Amino acid sequence: MTVVTEMHEEHGATFEERGGRRIVTDYGRPERTHRAIRNGAGVIEMGYGVVVVEGEDRVEFVDNTVSNGVPRTDGEGVYALLLDPQGRIETDLYVYNAGERLLCFTPPARAKPLVDDWSEKIFIQDVEISEASTDFAVFGVHGPKSTEKVASVLTGAGSPEPALTFVRGSMGDEGVTVIAGDGLTGEEGYEVVCAADAAERVFETLLTLGMNAVPFGYRTWETLTIEAGTPLFETELEGRIPNVLGLRNALDFEKGCFVGQEVVSKVENRGRPSQRLVGLRFDVDDADGAPEAGLPEPGAAVLNESDERVGEVTRADVSPSSDASVALALVDFDLGTTSLAIRDDATDTDYTTERTALPFVKGSAASARLPTYRSVCN
Repeated sequence: MTVVTEMHEEHGATFEERGGRRIVTDYGRPERTHRAIRNGAGVIEMGYGVVVVEGEDRVEFVDNTVSNGVPRTDGEGVYALLLDPQGRIETDLYVYNAGERLLCFTPPARAKPLVDDWSEKIFIQDVEISEASTDFAVFGVHGPKSTEKVASVLTGAGSPEPALTFVRGSMGDEGVTVIAGDGLTGEEGYEVVCAADAAERVFETLLTLGMNAVPFGYRTWETLTIEAGTPLFETELEGRIPNVLGLRNALDFEKGCFVGQEVVSKVENRGRPSQRLVGLRFDVDDADGAPEAGLPEPGAAVLNESDERVGEVTRADVSPSSDASVALALVDFDLGTTSLAIRDDATDTDYTTERTALPFVKGSAASARLPTYRSVCN
């Protein structure tokens, strides 16, 4: 469930279920909202799962499990992955050191499995693990004016920097924690965390006090993140090796052993993953094979000029900022600059595409997940 359902309904929201949680799809006219965020600031309720790790050995325990070094200083965070023995991504998560506890923000369906998995691995450590997804509300503030927006309503602290650090302050009479974002929408951004019982007042403050901001849902989140070249868990990350995605910001190759590290390190040392994530631009109106072609579905084949399959689409969408259709696709790593096409067997449709450098749209920030490959691989 969203934490402020009635307020979303008052703004005309429509809803959907993801990972067992009800989230906002949009508030109507998502393309107009998209452009408003690209020019100003918008607010979204994030559908995170939240895992709390407490106890004297909390940092060491989590650090030995995930792919990145867990910060040991209050007020700092990190983006990390949980990998299976084959080095494939089981979940991604943000880990924040909040003093006496670590807060882990996960995709909504991954919080309970993570609690169960970690609870089984506690041996003699002083560690307590619990799910707290319904105890908190998390609101994302994104757009080139998001810093101004947050500064106009936050008291007791300044806007945090750099990315994934946080400060504690208040908005109105409610205590909040404000986290500097990592640019997933291609714009400046923050996440505002508060207790669930304060969520309505904090959401209203973010929308109506100080500098104006528009509410937006996950339909707009998806168009913003695809334009920014940001791989997401449900569409690009789950079940894949991080090097293939160029996801270097989630990996610390100097830290001690964690599950799946050996596989990931071997790929890194070879310097050539099997695939890479690329951007494709196309025009639906020029598609062949269907009278009214829509967007290709995830899994649609990417073909080279010899009509050979060289990859697959992970997701496609219409880009409101560039008036074109765009797709993220995993293709053979050494494909080069050959001409490409998309074939969607489900609709018997072919699309002529142009390979495009990511991001598709440059905003006020660059996504920290923008695919980055070692120079020897390029």
